[in-house]
Amino acid sequence: MKRWQRMISTAVTLLIAFAAFGAVCAPPRVGAQDDPIKVVATIGMIGDAVRNIGGDRVEVTTLMGPGIDPHLYKPTAGDARDFEKADIIFYGGLQLEGRMTEVFEKVSRMKTVIAVTESIPEDLLHEVSDSSHPDPHVWFDVTLWMNVVATIGRELANFSPDDAEYFQANTDAYLAQLAELDQWIRSEVARVPESQRVLITAHDAFGYFGSQYGFEVHGIQGISTASEASASSIQDLADLIAERQIRALFVESSVPPATIEAVQAAVESRGWEVAVGAHLFSDAMGEDGTFEGTYIGMVTWNVNAIVSALAGDATATPTV
Repeated sequence: MKRWQRMISTAVTLLIAFAAFGAVCAPPRVGAQDDPIKVVATIGMIGDAVRNIGGDRVEVTTLMGPGIDPHLYKPTAGDARDFEKADIIFYGGLQLEGRMTEVFEKVSRMKTVIAVTESIPEDLLHEVSDSSHPDPHVWFDVTLWMNVVATIGRELANFSPDDAEYFQANTDAYLAQLAELDQWIRSEVARVPESQRVLITAHDAFGYFGSQYGFEVHGIQGISTASEASASSIQDLADLIAERQIRALFVESSVPPATIEAVQAAVESRGWEVAVGAHLFSDAMGEDGTFEGTYIGMVTWNVNAIVSALAGDATATPTV
């Protein structure tokens, strides 16, 4: 880490620690309120869920926008100001945000701070062999993400009981949309021959997707992009792709493409040509104001990209 980055990170941590010293968690607000609830969300998928549930009764600030990798994110002085103004902070948990976890622990002494994955039953989480924490990429299983959405709705209602009925109605409507999305995914992936349901990506973010929707998943890096791909893992994947004649592998919007390109070259040296399919959204959504800049749009894009490539048209651009 560069010296200026260490200074900013240390300053943010100290600022929050001093502000939190001796403070207690904020109580729920009561009575009519003119101002919307100020919410800070770490990643776009959480921010999108809060907007769907909270409507015009929330004001959402998302820390990590398109193309930002939460595993490597470093808090800034601007984040400290956002935390100070916030009524509620929602973050992923399960070490998704890496070194920011300590910051959330300090902020929780004076703010309502919620890890949105905390209510997911432990037996539904994926253990990871090289990590002490479960895989945090739960949004790729829509049924698990529905659990997260219900948690966000419940916490907003707890914070503002006068708005509870409004939040519940919005939660129910959004959960219905997600149930439809889950069924659509199942119908789409059925178009991919079982022998081709092998999903190879830059880092191991799609394990929940594979388990729920019937794909064998391989990530060149681990569940965190802080780990590095080894030469042996690249060669092993190249062997697998060439032997099983996998049609495509995928880059991710928030991860540099170098390792995927290295695998592609290794496969070609074995006499098989594997295409690089359209990019997938993994730890970040698309640009604000686009369909892919929503959770439903991001998932729709990914499924179209995967199905288009592995069903036989590896050069296809997914449609949404």
